[in-house]
Amino acid sequence: MFDSSPPADRRLSRRRVTALAVAGTALSLAVPVSATAAAPDPVSSFSFTAQERKDALAYWSPARIKAVGKSVDLGPTGPKTKTWAGPQLKTVGRMFMVNAAGADTWCTATAVTSANRSVVMTAGHCVRRSASPDNTNMSMVFVPAYSKGKQPYGAFAVRTVLTPRAFAEEGTNDVAALVVDADRSGRRLTDVVGGTPVAFNRAVGGTISSFGYPATHPQLGEEVLRCVGTAKKENGQQMIPCDMTGGSSGGPWLADFKEATGQGTLVSVNSGLDGFTPTKMYGEILGATAKTMYQRAERG
Repeated sequence: MFDSSPPADRRLSRRRVTALAVAGTALSLAVPVSATAAAPDPVSSFSFTAQERKDALAYWSPARIKAVGKSVDLGPTGPKTKTWAGPQLKTVGRMFMVNAAGADTWCTATAVTSANRSVVMTAGHCVRRSASPDNTNMSMVFVPAYSKGKQPYGAFAVRTVLTPRAFAEEGTNDVAALVVDADRSGRRLTDVVGGTPVAFNRAVGGTISSFGYPATHPQLGEEVLRCVGTAKKENGQQMIPCDMTGGSSGGPWLADFKEATGQGTLVSVNSGLDGFTPTKMYGEILGATAKTMYQRAERG
């Protein structure tokens, strides 16, 4: 996809220009001859070993984080995109990873409410190459409330990644749920930063605040930025007016957002744009498969 953006954001920057697991089976007895095969698992997942997670935390040193931010400049921040100047968004953070091509890069992600207090939501293309099941990203670390080199709540290594199988195999339904480890002090993610609630099967509409860490200057991924717009349904997805670009992939779409508290409900994530000079941001409509993915993550 579009190669002049941060590598994990190629889908975000390319979007709309031309239009970043093992499933078990069980045997059963006395199956009627007319029975049909079970439907394939709608969710695809992969995991990292304890050593890989330890290595990921060591890999993403402050120096490496600083270097990846300087590795690309996508031009000036657009007029629709503003620096967030309200209260600290504790659940929104920068997610660093090595993409399937071996390049350091980043996306945006959000800590969400979950039974295991350890789930993060982002875009599917931030964790694996679309329509290419074997090309998954590596060394993933989530840093909530990242700002100008500061990691006020530490870093959380990603243990398990889940996406819709349709994204892994066909490149559609661009969303992901991650399960992260506890921090170095043994604290679970949302015990530290809280969790943003998630709404599934919500009707498209209303005012949306979209957040991200785009690689545009002067911020270059060092600050969280925001777009605000009214959501509309377009091409089977949700759309808001927005000119955030690469680096903001996976950032939350928050409905019922309260300026005074910085809180809202996650109804989608940044997925794609309408061109190289963007005017629209697209996000998936979180339906049944996204809900199944999330529910499986919160049991992880």
